[in-house]
Amino acid sequence: MLYLGIANVLFLLRYALASAQGARRQVYYVVLWALFLFSAFRFQVGCDWSGYYYQYLAATTTDWSLIFNRRDPIWWAVLGWLKDMGLPYPVANVASSAVFFIGVHVLARRQPDPLGFLVLLLPILIINMPMSAIRQGAAIGLLCIGFAAFIDRRPIRFALWVVIAAGFHSSASIFLLLLPIATGRYTKTRLLMAAILAILGALLLISGDSAEVASSRYIETGREAFGAVFRVGILGMSALYFFLFVRKKWMQTFPQDYSIVSIGAIGMALAFLLIPVSTVIADRFGYYLIPIQAMIFARLPYLPFKSNHALHSALPYIMLLLVFGIWTQFSGHFQQCYIPYNSWIFGLPDGDLLR
Repeated sequence: MLYLGIANVLFLLRYALASAQGARRQVYYVVLWALFLFSAFRFQVGCDWSGYYYQYLAATTTDWSLIFNRRDPIWWAVLGWLKDMGLPYPVANVASSAVFFIGVHVLARRQPDPLGFLVLLLPILIINMPMSAIRQGAAIGLLCIGFAAFIDRRPIRFALWVVIAAGFHSSASIFLLLLPIATGRYTKTRLLMAAILAILGALLLISGDSAEVASSRYIETGREAFGAVFRVGILGMSALYFFLFVRKKWMQTFPQDYSIVSIGAIGMALAFLLIPVSTVIADRFGYYLIPIQAMIFARLPYLPFKSNHALHSALPYIMLLLVFGIWTQFSGHFQQCYIPYNSWIFGLPDGDLLR
């Protein structure tokens, strides 16, 4: 199968270049562009293809006085601009994918292994977001830039990127709750504050009308919610692994971004605890944390494990490839949404879902 083949090639490529850091950085740019083209120029691929097409039809103006009265105003402005310019609907996927991959690149280039970071995003985040839920995909890309500002202790920039991300998908606004702890050194007090704010944010997310919109839009079948249990379950296991095996080593090796990964791990645990309340809300919240999960996994080779160092480094790749293989081979939902893969990179085919 195409998707599993791509994942295997990328994971094997990362393994083959394990001891060639310079080559990994060069190959990273090739892989980044290839994944962007694969995502941006898909045609009638992705679970939300038709849903966003109808949003495109509903977008009639770029009048900001009207757009700001709608949820996700920047997204509606993009759709309105596309219609004003006479551009076909698939261009919306190009725009959203560009935002996603630019944001991912901003965070990836700060990693000691950008290629590892990028390929770890493929099995779950890239397939589900810029290749399907494109509004949230764009929001996640912008939030990646926000995470970089958080690491640099620039709270105003962090807040700005979160607000812009919320203009694409309102659920991103929950990360504004991290603003008070984006200003200084990480302490246990700040950890407690982060936990409290995360809990309050989750309660707001569940109780607000955003939860109702998400429920009506995404809770369609038991199978979809069942898949969310596995995705969020991986996040929960990642949080447990971080606090049991990685936290102290990370504090010693990468103190500058210890704050964001620790808070991210708390969020992963919280997402797992949200499963009994709503698998859909837990799933949607969890997607925002996958870049932080990838940061943790991609840096395992650089942490001072006293034993089983190679196993710790390889385990995330093995786990994600196994999960991705099971999903692509046995999920009817995947078969329906992503098979066959078609691209319009060499021209738009005739069809109804173009303008």
